[in-house]
Amino acid sequence: MDDVRVGPAVTVPAAELTERFSRSSGPGGQGVNTTDSRVELSFDLARSAAFPEHLRERALARLSSRLAGGVLTVVASEHRSQLRNREAALERLRELLRDAVAPAPPARRPTKPTRGSQRRRLEGKRQRGEVKRLRRSTGD
Repeated sequence: MDDVRVGPAVTVPAAELTERFSRSSGPGGQGVNTTDSRVELSFDLARSAAFPEHLRERALARLSSRLAGGVLTVVASEHRSQLRNREAALERLRELLRDAVAPAPPARRPTKPTRGSQRRRLEGKRQRGEVKRLRRSTGD
């Protein structure tokens, strides 16, 4: 297995990844009960030396719901081939870690509605109220 390149400053060495194979569920014909094609790829994010401290803290905070004891586990079983499932699991891990260490987007700058848009909104409300008023019975 190769190292996983997460970003320009972060590469996870293959030695820090753990693979486990098991039988995949679902359809697959005669080979479904004999091939261990399902892949579980685990990475101990909390104890990894691959991440700088600030990126590790950011990733731990963003992935907290997916971690079990600081370990991130990714499962792939959609392909019939173990090799393709390994590639899918590696790609899934790469994307998860890349998104987790990405900087936060810039804060939204609040804007005020323009005077024209406020006027159009209120005029539309007035027109709608007038339509509803005209629909009422006269009380005869």
